[in-house]
Amino acid sequence: MKTDMELVRIGDKVVSVPKIERAVREIIELRSKGISQQEVAEKFNTDRTFVSRLESIGEIRKGKRIAVVGFPIKNIGEIEELMHEEGIDFYILMTDKERWDFIKNKSGLELFNEIMELTARVRTYETVIIIGSDYRIKIIEALLDSQVIAINIGESPINEDKYVDPESMKEIIRNVKGE
Repeated sequence: MKTDMELVRIGDKVVSVPKIERAVREIIELRSKGISQQEVAEKFNTDRTFVSRLESIGEIRKGKRIAVVGFPIKNIGEIEELMHEEGIDFYILMTDKERWDFIKNKSGLELFNEIMELTARVRTYETVIIIGSDYRIKIIEALLDSQVIAINIGESPINEDKYVDPESMKEIIRNVKGE
């Protein structure tokens, strides 16, 4: 059962989702200030391993292989140049026209096979940066086991190319890489 107050019944317990969210934020804040996992665990009357696992859930591994998938992008040249400068292992960037041409020029079976091959390839990367609509981001996050970083460029459907800020992209990439 879920109510407007974000209470969830689990067996004979009623759990407050906002209370959990506040606790998680406080745990992360304390850890970012250098408080040890053990001290934080004691403050919240839990095990140190819980704090460690919580950090692992949200961890973006530094220095790992990065893939970027994005469409429809207006300034592809700038973003491709950035991908080369930052040593991005794999990227797929398309304008609105290019993504429609990608679909139109293939049979159903060819399109299905190519999308499956691309999905399999992207799944081999530890971190995937997705640039796209809210709907596309949700689908891609569901398909990938990787850490997904979403850059939402609009509500679906997007019918025009969108500008992607190269400086913001550079900052995201360097944060992922741990620079």
